[in-house]
Amino acid sequence: MTITFVLLLIVLGAFVGVMAGLLGIGGGLIIVPALLFLFPYIGIAPDIAMQVALATSLSCIILTSGSSALNHLRYGNIDLLAVKWLTPGIIAGGLTGATLADWMPSGYLPKVFGMIVFFLAIQMFLSIRQQIAKPMPGQGAMLLSGCFIGMIASLAGIGGGALSVPYLNKHGVEMRKAVGTSSLCGCVIALSGMVGFIWHGFSVKSLPEFSLGYVYLPALLFVACSSIFTTKVGAKLATELPTSVLKKVFSVFLMFISVYMLLR
Repeated sequence: MTITFVLLLIVLGAFVGVMAGLLGIGGGLIIVPALLFLFPYIGIAPDIAMQVALATSLSCIILTSGSSALNHLRYGNIDLLAVKWLTPGIIAGGLTGATLADWMPSGYLPKVFGMIVFFLAIQMFLSIRQQIAKPMPGQGAMLLSGCFIGMIASLAGIGGGALSVPYLNKHGVEMRKAVGTSSLCGCVIALSGMVGFIWHGFSVKSLPEFSLGYVYLPALLFVACSSIFTTKVGAKLATELPTSVLKKVFSVFLMFISVYMLLR
């Protein structure tokens, strides 16, 4: 590990924090491809690089989303009832996603990540002109939705904001509250997914030094140490920017990331 590598991780964390506060994402959409790009330079084997990137991303998201959620809570941007109904399914889905990522061959994981994000980008772009919101579904439907969001998010190493923000907004939660609520849900998703990746990683012998299961602790430390301080900037922007601008920024950002991962 070099000084340059450490500085890149700190800059990455600062950018992730702003995006987390602005878009309600935990930062995995940035962290995963960035770590995949950086890992070869410190000798992490390609056959485990994606799992390490996913696990480390989820670990960072616990702090990033937690910090973002606290900032949104101060602005009154969290729907606690929606969090309550989604949480049980999110936990179950997060553990399931980590198990699938451990089982799946490494070469397929970046493509799966890219396809998931591509779908999310299209979904968000199409929702920009959506005017009529549907009512919030019942508790059973919310449980199943939470399970799906948690599983896909954990499998992609993301906080789930790319799924939960449009889902909540579609069901009548105002965009700023959808972003804030997503931050809190993302923290829960990341925690359950991280536990799954740590558990499955204990049996892997080729992991780098300073790893806890699949979680690479140095990357976690340096990304998190800067991201938790910049989420308040994004949360403030989310309060001030128009809803349509937020959606456009979100959809274009997702499209860029998906194309990058599909072309790897």
